[in-house]
Amino acid sequence: MRTTPLVSIITIVYNGEKHLEQTINSVLNQTYPQVEYIIIDGGSTDNTIPIIKKYENRIAYWVSEPDKGISDAFNKGIAKATGEIIGIINADDWYEPDTVAKIVTAMEHSDIVFGDVQYWKNSCRSFIQKGALEHLEKDVSIIHPTVFVKKHCYDRFGAYDLQYRCAMDYEMLVRMKVNQCRFTYIPEVLAHMRWEGFSDKKWLLGRREVLAIKNRYFPERKRANYFFFYKNSFAIAIIKLMERVGLGFLLKFYRQRFSRLKKRYDN
Repeated sequence: MRTTPLVSIITIVYNGEKHLEQTINSVLNQTYPQVEYIIIDGGSTDNTIPIIKKYENRIAYWVSEPDKGISDAFNKGIAKATGEIIGIINADDWYEPDTVAKIVTAMEHSDIVFGDVQYWKNSCRSFIQKGALEHLEKDVSIIHPTVFVKKHCYDRFGAYDLQYRCAMDYEMLVRMKVNQCRFTYIPEVLAHMRWEGFSDKKWLLGRREVLAIKNRYFPERKRANYFFFYKNSFAIAIIKLMERVGLGFLLKFYRQRFSRLKKRYDN
């Protein structure tokens, strides 16, 4: 790999006028110089297209047309990417300024690089979730805005499976792991992610898809997979109830002291 490989960054968006400009600027203002930016719009009817056009002289490719869902939009971007490394950042999320520079350094002897994500809720910092490859067989322990993949991995093992509406990124990562792709973890915040996204709103569908993916790749763990599904779904339902009735401080205490995925609060 060249010392300064081209990195393709893909943003998919649909009616994302609220946060898209922050996402775009986080890509265009990267300290790493060799970035190819691709935006795939699903046919937005709000102010998304004028925002894209404002920056189109710095965007390598963009299109606005209907698609078959998130996985299809991801795949359209990957098909247009010419970089050796591909990252995907959605229109609700944004990078740290030196994220791409860090992953290029870490990618020299790896196929996939990932890190930590800072979550935000209602414009306030929530918690940092650390990436954890060792827990991938049990849960979504690597969060997609922090993930960068060498293009040859997509070429060899496939891109995103259209049958999944929420957990397509989890399926891709599990598939890459079982095919012996080399992962490297950067123990730093690489991306910021808002809770208000599609997967958070459709959390139960997401949990069902994660269960189906684990049963597909780890059928020998099927009993444990179902146990974790019911346990985790119940826990999420309780969490959402606690947040609605103002008991979020108890949730914060649990995540600080007991969370297996090492979630850490900044505030």
